[in-house]
Amino acid sequence: MKSENDTKAEKKTEKKIMTGAGILWECLEREGVKHVFGYPGGAILPAYDALKHSKIHHILVRHEQGATHMADGYARATGQLGVAVATSGPGATNMVTGIATAMLDSSPILCITGQVGSKLIGSDAFQETDITGITLPITKHNYLVTRADEVARTIREAAYVARSGRPGPVLVDITKDAQQSTCEFDWEAAKPQMPGYRPDLSPAPEEYKKALDLIHSAKRPVILAGHGILISGAMREVITLAERGGIPVALTLLGLGVVPASHPLNLGMMGMHGEAWVNHTIQEADLLIALGMRFDDRVTGNLKTYAPNAKKIHVEVDPAEVNKNVKVDVALVGDLREVLHELLPKIESPDRGEWLHHIDELKGDAAVRDIQNLPDNGHLYAAHVINDLWRETRESNTIVVTDVGQHQMWEAQYYKHEQPRSLITSGGLGTMGFALPAAIGAKVARPDAEVWVIVGDGGFQMTLCELATIMQEKIKVNVAIINNGYLGMVRQWQEFFYERNYAATPLLNPDFAKLAEAYGMRGITVKERSQVIPTVKSVREHNGPVVIDFRVEQEDTVYPMVAAGAALHDMIRRPTPLVETADDE
Repeated sequence: MKSENDTKAEKKTEKKIMTGAGILWECLEREGVKHVFGYPGGAILPAYDALKHSKIHHILVRHEQGATHMADGYARATGQLGVAVATSGPGATNMVTGIATAMLDSSPILCITGQVGSKLIGSDAFQETDITGITLPITKHNYLVTRADEVARTIREAAYVARSGRPGPVLVDITKDAQQSTCEFDWEAAKPQMPGYRPDLSPAPEEYKKALDLIHSAKRPVILAGHGILISGAMREVITLAERGGIPVALTLLGLGVVPASHPLNLGMMGMHGEAWVNHTIQEADLLIALGMRFDDRVTGNLKTYAPNAKKIHVEVDPAEVNKNVKVDVALVGDLREVLHELLPKIESPDRGEWLHHIDELKGDAAVRDIQNLPDNGHLYAAHVINDLWRETRESNTIVVTDVGQHQMWEAQYYKHEQPRSLITSGGLGTMGFALPAAIGAKVARPDAEVWVIVGDGGFQMTLCELATIMQEKIKVNVAIINNGYLGMVRQWQEFFYERNYAATPLLNPDFAKLAEAYGMRGITVKERSQVIPTVKSVREHNGPVVIDFRVEQEDTVYPMVAAGAALHDMIRRPTPLVETADDE
């Protein structure tokens, strides 16, 4: 009698005649894909027809940009491959923003597009676009498949490239005839053979020694914790490094959650809207240990004045990022977790109490964000909403997905993330419209998690059509709209730098609660602070999706702020007398 393992082995080695479309789904199944997000059209119809033979669950989106953001949210929530599908021409080009979003934030997604028949390529056929050419700068790699016998190898290779090294989006464009024609399917023969692709690097022993010498001689070191820690799965190792070396940790926006917010060595977020004491700490440091971060301009401010007295160690899997923005003294190019495994046994534990005490003095009583009750002067501020939401959900398995703008920065300041992958947001590209579809992907990936969307009234309207996807798939997602009647962050820049000329930033919005009801879900409008916690409680108990329209103070501002081109320590601070929301000093 055959064992289960024997049957599986036979399945892997058996050869059978299949269409290219059938091979596509078979390969995705074997790669572990359980869900795809997509929108059908003529050039991808053979693949959709073959989907009836697959166990993969297809989620119909309302716009192809939504499909890529859903795949991205799926990938960020789990670290697994997210998959989006679209047809040729406008279907494929609608994916571009989502692909670029995933590229800049190193998210492993696979985008599969249909293409016109191979004999029509280059003829300007109906719905033909050169999508591989269009996406070349914003994908880790991409492919044009014109024959059925290329499908298996390409899908296996694409999945490997997307996941390995520094993850990123890969696009596979498959002609209609390649989907329709048949060939022999051989899974084992399609195993990736990529001798020129070597993402796994190891630093030289002398580089480790240089790094250890710098760490042990430093009096004022700081760890800069980035998104790469999450990608590498090196959270425990980073905490061990911080604790063993007595080294405080500053985090990038995408690094939030890699070290618990409550950890005594966690300083908070750095950069343009980071905490004032964090930026001052970085500027006064004599050593920066950059872990899985890329020295983005939103983190460094003016490079000429950035951490002027600090030596710099950069641990990074992508050699292209080393010395790109900031010249470093030691580069450890390799997988972060593996590099830290090599370093940690040799890390000494010096007394850095004086440095930590100095940082506490810099911080002073600035942590007003940590108090249990923000002052209530009759106005509803975004800080009220986010802080109250945090208090109500902090004990649960919660994922917050934000859009881009003021609410994104307030979330980073007032919601304390204790767990990795509990914040999903667009960092590098800053994509408005990201939050709602990305939250759908996150909920599909982690159905047991409580998923909250925090989104501005501007960004919400870019992809609100995906409310229909939520209802069709019966997905429990809670949407908190921070409605201030403006494109908030743009308005803030106009206030600071353009003499309050609010050109094209005021918004005429619909009644969002009624809009939600039109889609068949519950809609609520909140205008007062006293309504926030009762509303959040009722929404959490409700068994379906809810949209909450929080009507907040219109001309509120995110503080502190480092102006573009300014030094990191040269922050715009909240003017006095203090506005009774929360403070940065």
